[in-house]
This record gives sequence, structure tokens and C-alpha cells, in this order.
Amino acid sequence: MKDPVLIKSNRYGMTLRFDPELPFDLLRERVHEKLHAFTHFFNHACMVVTFEGRTFTKEEEQAMVETIEESAGIQILCLTDTEDNTQETHTIADTPVSGRHLCRKTRDNTSNDTAGEAYDSAETIHTEYGLFYRGNLRGRAILEADKSIVIVGDIETGATVICKGSVTVTGTIYGTVIAGATGDYNAMIAAVDMKPELLRIGEIEVKPVIGGSYSWARLL
Repeated sequence: MKDPVLIKSNRYGMTLRFDPELPFDLLRERVHEKLHAFTHFFNHACMVVTFEGRTFTKEEEQAMVETIEESAGIQILCLTDTEDNTQETHTIADTPVSGRHLCRKTRDNTSNDTAGEAYDSAETIHTEYGLFYRGNLRGRAILEADKSIVIVGDIETGATVICKGSVTVTGTIYGTVIAGATGDYNAMIAAVDMKPELLRIGEIEVKPVIGGSYSWARLL
């Protein structure tokens, strides 16, 4: 590989493909050099990051995540990695990094056709830090969560999320989101973009604040 790290965008963030042979410390330097030049482009975004081409130890993975966040000025909501041959995500690991949670995800092969129509390759991962849901909520789907949740996908028109904590969406909210459903008025809703049917914190309807790299809604 001529370039030790290749970066490409995807729907929910970016994918980094690493040289499998370059010494790790040198690879981190190359990642820093490449990402630091584009800090202004990322604009402190929250995103999902995918690793390809190389397997890291847990310590190396944590160090690489810290390098990416510091160099690009981003916050990584969720981390995935892929096998070169299948391009499918694999392995779940609950690892707090820099005071936050990273979730490496697996493909869920147990969903039936009906669930697939509603949830579009849905997958929910339960961790002590909250829930991670992978997939688009479609049609009249209803997703309920008893603690804060990160949704890696879109909430489409007609779909509803009801959550006792906060809701973060790496795509667009077109449907309905109710955060703090049992009375947590400190909860908030955040997404890359919002064109919702309804947003509520507890029983109170709120309007989205459209920002640069993300939008949010909460009680002021």
C-alpha cells in the first residue's frame, strides 16, 4: 500500500484503511498528519468510524481512537471494524475510551423478514453505558429504550423512538423522538440533521436547533 492510511467518507462518518505492516507508532504519526490537515472540515463532528485492513490489540485500538479524535477534532460515537473478505462488522467490545464508550458491532443474522422491513438490518447492543442501535427505523416502527441510546441510522417518517434518557442519531430524524420519557427533563436529542414530525422531552414538545455539523433539542 503506497499510502499507509486511506480515508473515505461513508453515510455515518468515515472509514480508515490502514497499512497492515507499518509499525504502529509510525502509523499513528501518519494518521495524525493526514487528519490534522482536515480539522476545519470535520468541524467538531460526532461520527461513526470504521477500521479496515488491520487488526489492533485493545491497547492499540484505544491509542488510535485517541489519535483520531485529537487530530481531527471529532468525537467518535461508535467504532466498527470489518473483515477484508466479507466487509461485515464483527466483535462486540465494551471499552471506555477517553471517558466515553466505544462500541464495536456485529451483524445480527437472527432478524426475520418482517423485522427487516421495519428496522432495516436492525441490531441493538446493550451496555452499561447505554444502548447502541444499528439500522434505520422505518414505517410505523416503534423503538423503546430504558436508558440513553445512540442510533446509527435514520428515524424515518412514521417511526417513533421513546427513550427514558437522551437520544443521539448519526443520521436524520424524520419521525418522532421522545427523550426523558419518564420525566428526565435534562435529557436531550441530537442528530446530524432534523426534519422531525415531533420532538418531545418528557411531556413537553421542543423545536430543533439546527447547527453546523449536528442539530439538537433540549429544554432550556
